[in-house]
Amino acid sequence: MSENFNKKVWEACRKIPKGKVSTYKEIAKKIGSKAYRAVGNALNKNPYGILECKTKNMVPCHRVVASNGNLHGFAHGLKKKAMLLKNHRSMNGGILRKQRIRTFQQYS
Repeated sequence: MSENFNKKVWEACRKIPKGKVSTYKEIAKKIGSKAYRAVGNALNKNPYGILECKTKNMVPCHRVVASNGNLHGFAHGLKKKAMLLKNHRSMNGGILRKQRIRTFQQYS
């Protein structure tokens, strides 16, 4: 995928508010694509992740999950992704159990 595609993904991801999650598929839709696996690849190349970037440019890729609520793909491991999501106290009513978000409403 192109650098332009990655930037579109990062910008869409940047708009996910704290306490909310989105899916790879929804991010793809937001940027006018059906390539949700490519969204995951773009997020894997995210140079502005929460652990690397503490500025307004931060891209919260840890807030993106699989369509079924499963935690999926995070450069620092799924345990770290789960920890970051648990720190979002409200998580829009979602409950994180066994690497899966139960009963969550997506940010769309």
